[in-house]
Amino acid sequence: MPGKKLRKLYRTQMTRFKTLTRYLLGTLFIAAGINHFLNTATYLSIMPPYLPWHLELVYISGIAEAAFGSLLLIRRYAVLAGWGLVALCVAVFPANVHMAMHADLYPAISELVLWLRLPAQGLLIAWAWWVTRE
Repeated sequence: MPGKKLRKLYRTQMTRFKTLTRYLLGTLFIAAGINHFLNTATYLSIMPPYLPWHLELVYISGIAEAAFGSLLLIRRYAVLAGWGLVALCVAVFPANVHMAMHADLYPAISELVLWLRLPAQGLLIAWAWWVTRE
């Protein structure tokens, strides 16, 4: 049956594509997490003033990004990693809103970029969810 073969081929190709994009997303989050330690001052400068323990939160979020990104590379832990990345993206969203609403505090970043980061966060959430589903 040609239809059956096409469906099987589609599933195989989609599985390969999801695996590739899961590795890409994992690598991006690992790099972002490591960047928290290489460019700590940058992350400290974007912390909203209403949050306590700025340095600790920068380090914790960097560890979480790198850890969940690493787990995403291991198929067995990908679903856990996906949920962790979704939670992390939701947790840092208020900081992105703060930056967009106070663009004058971040003159090195275009106001348009600050606002575009908000829907981009939603895309990262959707990507993390999608690549971890069968």
